[in-house]
Amino acid sequence: MSIIKVSISDAKVANHPHRLRTTGLGSCVGIVLYDNQRKMAGMAHIMLPESTMARRGDLNLHKYADTAIEYVYEELITKGMKKQAMKAMIAGGAQMFQSKSANEMMRIGPRNVEAVKKELSSRGIPLVAEDTGGTNGRTIEFDIGSSELSVKTVAKGAKTLR
Repeated sequence: MSIIKVSISDAKVANHPHRLRTTGLGSCVGIVLYDNQRKMAGMAHIMLPESTMARRGDLNLHKYADTAIEYVYEELITKGMKKQAMKAMIAGGAQMFQSKSANEMMRIGPRNVEAVKKELSSRGIPLVAEDTGGTNGRTIEFDIGSSELSVKTVAKGAKTLR
């Protein structure tokens, strides 16, 4: 078993016996699409909700909820995953910076979570578990064999999502 690291604004696809891990999820959201029968999964570490936020000529597909989910979805389908078998888990989306103003631009974490849920829903992918919000960063690791997502939250400990 090896751990495949998914960096910030990155996405990877793998099969059992590998695990997928990403660290530094503050306002970012870690997304896992998986099929527990085929033992396949993909993970993306998104920073922002929509690719329309990209500066001209600076489109990293893995940085945005809409394009990263599309990328992982297409990669898994290409590798033989059936759309009907696909499930999702997410973690992250913390409100890292407390602001006295209700400025929508400062709500990056909650906006990321909303965008991810919208993208999953538009593709008919069920969200089976999530650990989102709060004010603390997270590290996640997905075990493709057991379909379990380990979530370690700064100053809060660890939990397992199934």
